Amino acid sequence: MILITGGAGFIGSVLQAALARQGQATIVADRLRDTGKWRNLAAHPPDEIIPPDALDAWLATSPPLSAVIHLGAVSATTATDGDHTWASNVALSQRIWRHCAAHRVPLLYASSAATYGDGSAGFDDDASLAHLETLRPLNLYGFTKHAFDLWVARRLAAGRPAPPFWAGLKFFNVYGPNEYHKGAMISVVKVKHDEVAQGLAPRLFRADAADLADGQQKRDFIWVDDVVDVMLWLLGAHGAPSGLYNLGTGQARSYLDLAHAVCRANGAPEAVEFIPMPKSLRGQYQNFTEARMHRLRAAGYTRPFTSLEDGVTRYVHAYLRGPTPYR
Repeated sequence: MILITGGAGFIGSVLQAALARQGQATIVADRLRDTGKWRNLAAHPPDEIIPPDALDAWLATSPPLSAVIHLGAVSATTATDGDHTWASNVALSQRIWRHCAAHRVPLLYASSAATYGDGSAGFDDDASLAHLETLRPLNLYGFTKHAFDLWVARRLAAGRPAPPFWAGLKFFNVYGPNEYHKGAMISVVKVKHDEVAQGLAPRLFRADAADLADGQQKRDFIWVDDVVDVMLWLLGAHGAPSGLYNLGTGQARSYLDLAHAVCRANGAPEAVEFIPMPKSLRGQYQNFTEARMHRLRAAGYTRPFTSLEDGVTRYVHAYLRGPTPYR
């Protein structure tokens, strides 16, 4: 039995679909609310859905678990409620860590590329306390994810109990089906597709750096199936060491590349409209992110990642313009 917190969300539900195909029994801890998240699970419902506020009581009497995959979190980079975000992203994660350590359950948990802040300290998934203390997240979400990474590092340095295997996954810019409930946090791929589907040219922010051409801001965009494949691999008997792992492709691509890929996938002209950078983002917009993937590769994961062009085409043809947008 595998527990997936946030299992009705974007990455969690795609993982749930993959585990269901394997015949794996799963418990999902999540809230379905009224945003249509239930549709993410409609084709592959779990054995049980637990409200997050009932998770502590459930864990106290739960059957033996083969793994916990902790993806549930306040994930909005615009979050402002510090108490709620800390309770969800740090305090709950600490309780899950302690449970997995005490019961010898492997744990995968969601960290974030937002922990790297403006990228000035690099994008190295070094789990050492000395390295983590150099990172400066830019927002509340990134701060709470970083705070938990630091808490883990301090416990390990002090020789405190840990799960038999653990991996903190620093997700970069993930895109793909089942993200439709995310509102303002939905992927740029989906936003640009919607613009093109309405007959509009995709709109991109003008660069706010003097040495950067418009549309050349870059991110590490990763197709959700690649993320799920890595998680399943880490849960397998591959002997990967515990630690933090970046989850990107290792290749930054420009927003202009992305917009052109969306246009091509929709059979539309590769025309782009540049609009002014919002005042709220000027001077603090990340112009570059790129996952350093050497740790995952050194751990033995050798499969290639889906190119931006192939991932966008698959997303548009199979889901956004397909018979159903859900996995």
